[in-house]
Parts: sequence; structure tokens; C-alpha cells
Amino acid sequence: MNYRINPRNNDKISLLAFGCMRFPKDFAVCEQMVIRAVDKGVNYFDTAYIYSGSEVTLGRILEKNSLRGKIFIADKLPTFLVKKSSDFDKYLKIQLERLRTDYIDYYLMHMLTSPKSWERLVALGIKDWLEGKKKAGVIKNIGFSYHGGAEDYKALIDLYDWEFTMIQYNYYDVNSQAGKSGLLYAAEKNIPVMVMEPLRGGRLVSRLPSAAAELFSGLKPGNTPAEWAFRWVYSHKEVLTVLSGMSNLEVLDNNIKTASSGEPYELTEEQESAFVKVREHISENTKIPCTGCNYCMPCRSKVDIALCFSNYNDIPIQGKMNSVVNYHSRGGSRRASLCTGCGDCEPRCPQSIEIRKNLKIVKKKMEGGIYRPFGALIRKFMKTN
Repeated sequence: MNYRINPRNNDKISLLAFGCMRFPKDFAVCEQMVIRAVDKGVNYFDTAYIYSGSEVTLGRILEKNSLRGKIFIADKLPTFLVKKSSDFDKYLKIQLERLRTDYIDYYLMHMLTSPKSWERLVALGIKDWLEGKKKAGVIKNIGFSYHGGAEDYKALIDLYDWEFTMIQYNYYDVNSQAGKSGLLYAAEKNIPVMVMEPLRGGRLVSRLPSAAAELFSGLKPGNTPAEWAFRWVYSHKEVLTVLSGMSNLEVLDNNIKTASSGEPYELTEEQESAFVKVREHISENTKIPCTGCNYCMPCRSKVDIALCFSNYNDIPIQGKMNSVVNYHSRGGSRRASLCTGCGDCEPRCPQSIEIRKNLKIVKKKMEGGIYRPFGALIRKFMKTN
């Protein structure tokens, strides 16, 4: 297993991290996978309060096999469930009990959506609470996970002395969500970045256009699309570790093999060119040719134009319902319906996209009809209004 050193605290973190959200339901299989992962050098395990059964299962396995001292646990405060300051202790207490431990190595504010979402927690006293738990040794490192756009991500980075963050990043999302610009911004601030969704939940493997899959096989026979996707993320020195939600031993073994091959994971010019072509093949199914460059920003009405277009374009990959949920939960406060039609954005767009016209399409598809009340409920629950 290859490792990278956390520049903030010198923790030696395995390049491959075990994302526990997709734990198999069979406890025996789960136990076997965790033991094998630790034996092969995986030492970062990521769970969350809302991952059904995940914390409890991980805690049982670690206690039964005396593995707690061999790994780092990452867990997440369900910020969208927090209504009052006492909820901070309430949820952490439950998490520690489930995990059968008295400390958490890496504690994240789960799915912060904007500076506003953090400021709401600040008003409830989150800063003093976190500092108190850190001084007591209950929380070792403080960070946040994020799924919104690059602009809000950078703003969040500057609002607190974060010790790490976690973003979605893969060869398709170079300019989506926090994207490469967000990754580099965090690195400039000496903030380690953990990466999730390197395969977009498997969609960059199971739903690849045949032409894209052929490009990978042509580069080096025997390297699967999954291996190439991991190698692309590993090639970024700013990435500390990469989470994979593994649900069977075969996937685990394959991912360990990829993460154990020689460092550094540099890509040749031919390989970089292949990834560009793969993105182009995937993008052929997209309806709005937005590259996520954000030249159109800032928007005076606070619309995150690139994020709106990205969620809409994700429909063929993610499915309509998943895309709508993501649209309202991750960018609900910066949705298309806020557009006033001023037109400031369009002259700045390198792709000459009719932004106002397309935002109306996004509004109709993602906010209209049955999705209007549904979206309002999601935004209320996630507090992204």
C-alpha cells in the first residue's frame, strides 16, 4: 500500500481509503473485508451518522478484532439535523457509542452547502464546541465535506481554520463542484483534501460509452476503466487519500492492487489525451455544453450557473430523481429560478451558451411540476433555502 503524509499533523494515510457507506449487509462478509483491508495497509475508514448501520458495524468489527489503534476513523456530524446547540453533543455521543471508541480522528461537518450553512452552525456555537472537543482529545482533526460549486467551496475554506476537507473529484468532474480549482485552492492553504466518488458511484465504469471504454483498453491492455479512474485521481499530489465504497472482496482486492503500484502516479501525455477524449465521449450525451470554467461568474442574483447546468447534464448518468435531489440539496440556495435575466453572464461565456434560455430549461425540468414541492421539502430539510 502506498501512503501520503498529512502535512498538518504528519499522519501517514493510506492512498486508498475505505468508504463505509456501501458496507454489505452480511456482517461476516463485512468483517472479512475490513480485516483484509487493514492487513493490506488500508488505514482510513470513513463513515457517517446517516449511513444506515455503518457506524455500528464498523465499531463492532474494530472492537472484536482489536483494530481501533491501527486505523484512522473519519465520521461526520449531520449538520442538516442540528437544530440547537445541544444537538452537537447529542449526535457525537451517539456516534462514539456506535463506534465503540472515545475519540474520532477526522470529524467532518457533513455536506456543508454554502457559507450560509456554516454561519448557521456558528450562530449555534459550533466553533467553541469543536475547540472544546479538540482540547479534550475527543476530536483530533476538524474538516467538512462538500458537494456544491467552486465559488462557495473557496469561501467556506476561508471561514475557518480547517484541518482537512473532502470533495467529489474524478476525471469527469474536473470543472464540476469544487473541481480542480477548489482542490488547488485548498492545497495553497495547506489544507489536505480527501476525495470521494472517484468513480461517481461506479457510473464511470458501468455507464461508460463503448468508445470511451475502448480508449482505456487501448492505452494498456489489462487496465480497467476503474483502475484508470483511480490512477487519474492519484496523479494529483494535492490529494491525500481517495475513498472507495467497496461492497465485495473482489473490488477491495482490485482497488488495493491499484493503490499499491509504484508512486508517483504520473500520467503520460498520451494518457492525459485519452482522458480528454473520454470526457468528450461522455459529454456528447450532455444537453448544455458548459465546461464549468465559471467565467460567467459572479452572478448578481447568486445563481451558481455551472452547478445548475452540471446537475441538469447529469440526468443521463445519475437518473432524473438523483439529479433533482442533488440539485436541491447541494445547490438549492443558488438555483436557476433565482435568475432575473440581467444577461451579465452571457458575454463572458467562452462557449457562447445562451445562459438565460438554458437556466429557464433547468428551472422547468428541475423545479417545475411535481418537483416544485419536492424540491422545497429537500431544501428545507437540508437548510439550503
